[in-house]
Amino acid sequence: MESQNHFKVPAAEIEARLLNIQRVMQQKDIDGLFIVQRVDLFYFSGTAQNGFMYIPAQGPPLLFIRQYLPRAERESSIADIIKIASIKEIPGLITDFFGVFPGVLGFELDVLPVNDFNFYRRLLPAEKWVDASAHILGVRRIKSAWEIAQLENTAAMTARTFEFMRTALRPGLTEMEFAGIFETYARRLGHASHLRVRHYQTEGYPWHVLSGKSGAMVGLLDSPASGEGTSAAFPVGAGHKKIRADEPVMVDLGSVLNGYHMDETRMFAFGSMPRRAMEASLAAIEIHNRVAEKAVPGVSVGELFDDALKIAKSLGYAKQYLGIPGYKVNFIGHGIGLELIEPYIIARNRKDCLEAGMVFALEPKMVFKNEFSAGIESVFVVTATGARLISKVPVEIFICQ
Repeated sequence: MESQNHFKVPAAEIEARLLNIQRVMQQKDIDGLFIVQRVDLFYFSGTAQNGFMYIPAQGPPLLFIRQYLPRAERESSIADIIKIASIKEIPGLITDFFGVFPGVLGFELDVLPVNDFNFYRRLLPAEKWVDASAHILGVRRIKSAWEIAQLENTAAMTARTFEFMRTALRPGLTEMEFAGIFETYARRLGHASHLRVRHYQTEGYPWHVLSGKSGAMVGLLDSPASGEGTSAAFPVGAGHKKIRADEPVMVDLGSVLNGYHMDETRMFAFGSMPRRAMEASLAAIEIHNRVAEKAVPGVSVGELFDDALKIAKSLGYAKQYLGIPGYKVNFIGHGIGLELIEPYIIARNRKDCLEAGMVFALEPKMVFKNEFSAGIESVFVVTATGARLISKVPVEIFICQ
């Protein structure tokens, strides 16, 4: 596992990403991109220091840094890194460097606040401002071999964390206490804790623990909530319920190492798991495995969703699959990488097709009202011939003693 202190995105990786986005910009008649969002800045420059980036449709980009220039110069392979005291310097610097200001300027309008966009529009004298977020995410969607290796590093960290959970789980711990114990362990391995999420209404947090009835009242894929002792202000994650012996415990761990995320779920029990919960957990694994077999290039994500629904029904879990009746969610997975949730969402009626190089988290889950929840989640990469498991956590139920 590479040390975070020496982590650097290779120059060849940055160069390939820039060429990919510039190819799209030329196809879409976008003269320049103004990058503000921190994850996109890291993706295209190799640094997430306080700054901005201008990417022209042709030629070298400009990286503008407010804080902290020495670190940005160490981390980024961009040739032209410019220290600025104020963002107001940027229009003149772009014009001086390229001889002209771009006519059509792209922004990340999926995440840029309206007030900020209005400020940039007044500041940057383009003729037209367009949304380039779909193009950025489209380039990011296909992972390079180097990126997949980073995801595998994160997967190795989470595998060690799940193995640690076997020894740490014991009756009498509250869900929050158990979550704190294994998150502390993961932090020692390099888990950065803060999960990057793009949508402004979504929060990223690593500590879902749902024991027994705790997770039996909601659709888990949306925002799992513990039934006992969670805050009304933030009703998600682990609660104050004490974990008991011989009850099912779902652990959904989101993790990040050097910017790359994993999102994985496994079922646990201390002592033994009740037969009904065990059978449901095994059914979730069967759905997981059978859907993964169908995840080949060219298949639509809507087809995968429909197949999962048919499998759940054939196994006798139509009522519980994806939540209790009236509160079911309409997706079973999502892309993942530098952000916890990326395109595509594996959802009902979606026609987006899988491509080689895409990475996704697959999470078939079910809820038994007033009883328990059951499920599994793993991360896969789509290859030329099918889906390969990136997750290194055993695809099994963890019975602890």
